[in-house]
Amino acid sequence: MFRRYALLIAATLPMAIAADVRVVEEIAAKVNGDIITRGELESQKRDLERGLRGEGLNGQKLQDEIRSYATNALRDHIDQLLLVQKAKDLNINVDPEVTRELADIQVRQKISDPDQFKAFIQEQTGMSYEDYRDKLKRQMLSQRVIGQEVGYRITFPEADLRKYYEEHKTDYVRKEQVFLSQILISTEGKNPEQVAAAEKKAKDIVARARKGEKFSDLVRENSDDPETARTGGSLPPYERGLMAKNMEDVVFKEKKGFVTDPFKTGQGFVILRVDERFEAGQASFEEVRSEIQEQMARPRMEPRIREFLTRLRTEAFLEIKDGYIDSGAAAGKDTRWRDVAQLKPQTTTKEEVAARVKHRKKVLFIPIPGTNRKVPAREVSPDVAAPADKIPPPADDKKPADDKAPEPPAKQ
Repeated sequence: MFRRYALLIAATLPMAIAADVRVVEEIAAKVNGDIITRGELESQKRDLERGLRGEGLNGQKLQDEIRSYATNALRDHIDQLLLVQKAKDLNINVDPEVTRELADIQVRQKISDPDQFKAFIQEQTGMSYEDYRDKLKRQMLSQRVIGQEVGYRITFPEADLRKYYEEHKTDYVRKEQVFLSQILISTEGKNPEQVAAAEKKAKDIVARARKGEKFSDLVRENSDDPETARTGGSLPPYERGLMAKNMEDVVFKEKKGFVTDPFKTGQGFVILRVDERFEAGQASFEEVRSEIQEQMARPRMEPRIREFLTRLRTEAFLEIKDGYIDSGAAAGKDTRWRDVAQLKPQTTTKEEVAARVKHRKKVLFIPIPGTNRKVPAREVSPDVAAPADKIPPPADDKKPADDKAPEPPAKQ
């Protein structure tokens, strides 16, 4: 999401200037190097209301839900921001999963055109495709951190996991699907000699992949498809009938990890890797074991997640503006807004402030002959300006410095 970072106005700003300032945002909280704004909280509230209305909720029940959200709105935003920051510290990357999830939605909706799919996301969610993708990424990062830092501590006996599987088998019936990654070596606009070189390059890449080189690295270094290259080559999940027959016949019979020979297409040579493949019908216990573990752990995780988030708060630089409440605050943690005397949360845009700084001019002071007075150059009239040969030379740089250091200016 393109967050509008607020630039704060100095409290000493003249009232005449402050009166002309256009307020564009207000900071609600600072979390380490990031901020949460009032606009983000209000936007989340609108999204919630939109979703609840879409579920048929209205009247008093709708208002109760919104009121309940408002109570913990800042807490939830701080929670997610702390988790996303922790994910960065842990070098967690979910870009392939985000791409796969969006592609899965696109396949389910049977929308092949990328622009139409982005319009669909806008229509259904009320946010741009880029904002929705960013929101999805933050959610996945948060889930991954919780699973890695909290969930792994909760284990269940094998017998309990199998018992859950037997009692919920219908939840694990799947369609036949294959998840793929690709490398494209383009031949568009190339002559026969260049096409032959592209084919050789594709075959060399296949050989390297089959020898054990990391496929995502090969994608990043070689693929001519920028969209999938950014995410390790991940493609949307495919069911039978959605891809070229010659490719389908190969990938739907091979096992996870298989790398195909190059396929010649209109764009060039395509190399596919089978990331995952599911047979149609009942998923085996082994296939869904991790899902079952996560599902069973969820009730036990709630209090532990809160403990983990409280610990993250304790370790964080956190300031909450007056009027906003973090309902998940850590006991004894001082989160008072410390710079209210110098800064106000009302602001102009970053560009406006930068422009003022950029155009600020230095004032040249010129001595007036026969006096000890100096005036700014723009105030000197022609009849009092000293000729160049009358202006005293600069002070001797070798003059000894005063032993006493100048006192710092008094604080305003």
